Parts: sequence; C-alpha cells; structure tokens
Amino acid sequence: MPVPRPRSAMRKIREILRLVIGEGLSRRQATAATGLPYTTVADHLARAERAGLGWPLPADLDDARLEARLFAKPEPPPSAGRPLPDWRTVHRELRRKGVTLQLLHMEYKADHPDGYQYTQFCRLYRSWQGRLDLVMRQEHRAGEKLFVDWAGATIPITDPATGEVWQASLFVAVLGASSYTYVEAFASQALPDWISGHVHAFTWFEGSPAIVVPDNPRTAVVRAHRYEPDLQRTYEEMAAHYRCAIIPARPSRPRDKAKAEAGVLVATRWVVAALRHRTFLSLAEANVAIRERLDWLNRRPFRKLPGSRRELWETLDRPALRPLPSVPYEYATWKTATVNIDYHVEVDRHWYSVPYQLVGQVCDVRVTTGVVEVLHRGHRVASHPRSARQRSFTTDHAHMPESHRRHAEWTPGRIVAWAERTGPSTAALVTEVMASRPHPEQGFRSCLGIMRLGQRYGDARLEAACARALAVRALSYRSVESILKAGLDALPLPGSEPVMSIGDHANVRGPGYYE
Repeated sequence: MPVPRPRSAMRKIREILRLVIGEGLSRRQATAATGLPYTTVADHLARAERAGLGWPLPADLDDARLEARLFAKPEPPPSAGRPLPDWRTVHRELRRKGVTLQLLHMEYKADHPDGYQYTQFCRLYRSWQGRLDLVMRQEHRAGEKLFVDWAGATIPITDPATGEVWQASLFVAVLGASSYTYVEAFASQALPDWISGHVHAFTWFEGSPAIVVPDNPRTAVVRAHRYEPDLQRTYEEMAAHYRCAIIPARPSRPRDKAKAEAGVLVATRWVVAALRHRTFLSLAEANVAIRERLDWLNRRPFRKLPGSRRELWETLDRPALRPLPSVPYEYATWKTATVNIDYHVEVDRHWYSVPYQLVGQVCDVRVTTGVVEVLHRGHRVASHPRSARQRSFTTDHAHMPESHRRHAEWTPGRIVAWAERTGPSTAALVTEVMASRPHPEQGFRSCLGIMRLGQRYGDARLEAACARALAVRALSYRSVESILKAGLDALPLPGSEPVMSIGDHANVRGPGYYE
C-alpha cells in the first residue's frame, strides 16, 4: 500500500489548482507562489487534467481521494507514427485572447483525424513547454500585482493618561500599474495587524489583485528562500479568501520590491514627514490624519507623466481588480494537534472532541474568535463554538463510540485495573476522577497523568499521595503532583493525628473546681 503524501504536499497541490485553474495565473507565477519547481507544478496540473479535475474541487474530495485520483497508474505511452502538432505554433496561438488547448486540439484533429486524443495532446504540449528556457520579467499589468511592506518610519502616539510616547508601525501597499497607495498605522507588526492591513487595503482599492508581493517579514514568510519560501498558514488562507496569490520578493533582488520601496519612500516623505509637528493621542486619530494626507497624495499630479495615481487607478487598476468577497476575511490561526486517547484536541487549555476513530492522528486546527475547526488530511471532521473556559471540555455526542466506550483497548475498567497495580488508593482516586466528569472518557487524560507520576516518584509515594488526595477530595492530576512536590505524602492523613494528653498536673484544676 503506497505511503500517503504529507498534508503540506496535498495542500500545495490544492493551491496550484486554485491559482492556475481557478484564478488564471501562469505556471511560472504558481511556481513562485508555492515554491515548488516548475516541472512539479506542470506535472500536478497535467495529472489534474487527466483526472478530469477543475476548480473548485468537489466538496467531498478530501486529501486521500484527491491523491488517489491524481496519482493513479499512468496510461501507456502514445503509439509512434502519429503526426505531432507544431508546438511552437500552438504555444504562440495560446497567447491570443480566448484561445484554449481544447480549441487547438479540435483544429489539429480536423487536419489529422488519426492524431492524438485530447489528453495525450495536452500531456505532450506540457512536456514540450517544460523544456522552454523562459526569462522572468517584471511587468506591471493592470490589476495584477500589489506590493506591500512595513515602512521603516513610524508615527509617535502619546498616551493621554501617562504622557508616555510609543511608536506606531506603518503598513504600506502600492498597486503596480497605477502606483495608487494605501497607508495605515498599527500598534505592532504582528500577524493580526499584518492581515488587517491587507484586508483594509483591499477595501480601499475596491478589489483584490491577482498577486501580492511582500518582502520577507516573519509575519508573511516563515522561512525565506529564493526558490521555496515557506508562507505563514494564516497569510495563505487570507490570500485564498481574496482569490490572490502570494509571491514574496526574492532575497537580494531589489528589483522585485522596487515598487514597494518607492511606496515606502513616498509615504515617509509625504505622510510621516508632513505630520511630524502634530501630536496624536490614539491610533484612530493618527489614521484619520493619514487618510487626509493619503487622499492628497493620490490626487497629486505626476511630475513627468500626465494624470495622477487616482486617475490611473480609476482607468487601469480598478476595472481589472477582482471583486471583493461578500464577507471580509476573518482572522484565524492554525496549529497541529495529535488526537488524545480521549478523542479530544487541546486549544488554549480547553479540549474539543473529534470522531473517536482519529485517536492518535495528527490534525490541523483552525481557530477564529468564535469557532474551532479540526481538519484531517484537508477534510473538516469537527467544528465547535470556541469556549473561553479553561480546563474544560466541549464534546459532541456524535464523536463518541456507542455506550460511551472508546477503543476496546482503552476503557474505564482497564484504566482502573492499571491503577490497581500501584495500590488501592490510586485505583480509588482514578475511579473518582472519571466519575466526576460528565463522561468517563473526559477523565482519561488526568488518570494517565496521575499514574505516570509513579515513574518519577515511585509507586509507594504515589499511593500515599493518592490516599491524601482522596482524604481532602483533591481529585485532579495537579493536586497529586503538588502533594508529591511538597512531600506531603510523608505526613499523616488529616484526622489520623494522635491526641496528646498532658496527664495530671498541679496546675490542672479539674471539673470539681467549678462546682
């Protein structure tokens, strides 16, 4: 049985299909956006074409089914002797508006009825195309690219209560064709502010571009690399929401980010410097002043060209930008989690259930302000309202096995039997822990932690600590751990201390004295 491909590989395949088939980007642009080799991108697209897949993919097509369809056994090679098309002509004709491979294949078959069928025709063309030595050139076509960066200059904000001054960071976004500029002040350069800057910029531009070109900040690129940069997962999701691709500027290639650097320079000169004599008491106040300067800047006539940034935006970029989605992107963070034996995953010290069949599996967890979603191999398996309660459980009854039993190998009875090897007090404590939960499975994690304390402190001390925990009704892992750390297991149990008698003494009057 073939080994499944990693989740990250399947996610990149989905991104290739979205960018090329769904968004109409070229293979070179998809290569830059995903960090995969060009030949790999071309191969994945050819496989998708042979499998009859388009974009969007069917909703029920999870990673396992997608992998099975894409990486099925290849068809036998085409038979020799069939006439080959003139691939140079095919390649040239594809640049014309409205011309597709399907149309060119129909024309080819009209001239050569015994020629290759459509699937082989496409595969042979992709193979020929992959051998071309193309030179990347930076072009600023209308609505294609948006350049973003943090400015080096900052805006001072004064706390009205304390008089303390702190520096606000400036987010700058510039459209490639018109140089139409957006600037906003943020409290930090952290990921939430970085994402908010993009969302607000798209609203300002009244559309989203095909490609966003950031520099390589940590909020955008986890690992900078000339050929295979690793993008931040939330940033990728935001781009998919607005149907655009992220292609970071190549390290040590200033021409890739020249437009962004020019925008930062303009923002520093005409926004920051122009506001240097003003005192701002809040971010909102500073951004109102920035918007006023921004409106002036975008309407200011060019020195060597006719028109202004705003005029070019209205005639070039705005008509070519992609329409905004009906709902703005909601900020979300991602993490990976292994499903525990109690079929729950942890998010901010709260546990959320998933189908019990996924015990031991690694899942992706998407967290927003209101929802926690769990995905396994690209397929959503659980969704819960986010809870602010710590050390608590959110459990969907549909995720439980019948009669509240998990795996046959993990049952409350087996855990109690395991605890009895340490001693009766340990067995009694884990029984109480499971009984204190709405469902016994929710106590499995605490019980396992209690029993593992015996590896660190020894079974004898653990048994004594459990007896003390039972006596004071401290039914939790942390209570037992605290007893062991403080050495309280060596002390007598509450209520078992002997009563000291002072015996007869001359100073003791006795009850007769009070008669």
